[in-house]
Amino acid sequence: MSNMGARIARVITNFNLENRAHREICKLKPRAAPRHPTTDSLPQHNTAVSSGFMTEINQRNDPLLSMLKDVYVESKDPESQGEEVSTVNKAEKETDRRLLKFSLPGSPYGICDVTDVPKGKLTLVEALTVLNNHKQMPKTWTTEKMAQEYSLDPKDAKALADFFIPFDVKIIQVESAKNKQINDS
Repeated sequence: MSNMGARIARVITNFNLENRAHREICKLKPRAAPRHPTTDSLPQHNTAVSSGFMTEINQRNDPLLSMLKDVYVESKDPESQGEEVSTVNKAEKETDRRLLKFSLPGSPYGICDVTDVPKGKLTLVEALTVLNNHKQMPKTWTTEKMAQEYSLDPKDAKALADFFIPFDVKIIQVESAKNKQINDS
């Protein structure tokens, strides 16, 4: 059956093939886009004409060489400004950052050792510690104390306490096999 389908497909594709081919051949060819006037002056791939350009390029031009010898460029880098900027940046960095309160011991997960954090930010370990402290002792670890201890905005500390809750681990006791059996009554 598939052989019959291939024959029918071949007949349909070859139908009127010669007439279609003659029509395509007799069609007018598309016109080329007009050239820009500057491209008319460029030499075509004629070696005699292009060798004239090459001689002009390789020819020594004494007036240009004499003008080039008169040019002298001297440059000096201002060193004092760079040092002042770096000391200002260091002072700004020190005031914008705070030291870590808690971190993972020994970096077991390949996390790079971070020594300081920008003010207003918490690391994951610090966030979990703060949330756990707030959950365990809400009277002691108020949102104001969280904001003060970790240099947070009081509004952010309140949102942290309201919307994020640390995980609760609950251990469910496994019932004995006697309790699992269903008795027919």
